[in-house]
Parts: sequence; structure tokens; C-alpha cells
Amino acid sequence: QVQLVESGGGFVQAGGGLRLSCVVSGSRFSSAAMGWYRQAPGKQRELVAAITSTGSTNYADSVRVRFTISRDNAKNTVYLQMNSLKRDDTAVYYCNMANRYYDLGSPYGYWGQGTQVTVSS
Repeated sequence: QVQLVESGGGFVQAGGGLRLSCVVSGSRFSSAAMGWYRQAPGKQRELVAAITSTGSTNYADSVRVRFTISRDNAKNTVYLQMNSLKRDDTAVYYCNMANRYYDLGSPYGYWGQGTQVTVSS
């Protein structure tokens, strides 16, 4: 059974940073594209950053330069380093894994349980 477990969320002041981690078990992590999504209250879930199996990355314009996605295939883990956090970054952050049937972002794919990030001014 595939499991994605996020950690690293919390409460931080604006301008600070956090690093989120997502550990994947039960699947071939190294061959999968991974993504971080977030959902703020009253808003739709949105893509924050994605990384392919070969390490190519993609970012939402709102986080480009401030956030960095990376992966460690030896640890089956994908990271999201978040710097210069803003109040608008407050959301639940979800880890998502693509597979042969579902692309990143599909509600039918593999998702973690989410980790709350709260940024105060």
C-alpha cells in the first residue's frame, strides 16, 4: 500500500522559513514525479512545486525564487524548502505522487494527509 507522510509544517513569522518533508513508502519513488500542493481556507488546491524523476522542477509564479523542491531517492523523500514566507503562504500543504494511471494533481492519485503552515505578520 502506498503511503505519503508529510512533516515539517508549523507556525512561523513572516520572513521566516520552513522545510517540509514527504516520505513515500510502498511504491517506486525514484521513477515518480512528485509535487507539493497547498490549499488555503476558501480556496482551491493549487500546485506549488513539482519535480520529475530526473530532477526537473516547476514552480508556481507566487513561490518562484522563494521555494525550492528537491528529492532524495535514497530516502524516498521529497522536500520543499520555503524561505521568505508571507502570510499568503498560509495553507495546508499536501504531497502528491504521480503514477502510471494518474498525473500530478489528479484527485485519484496518491496524496499525503497534509501539513499545516501558518505564517503570521
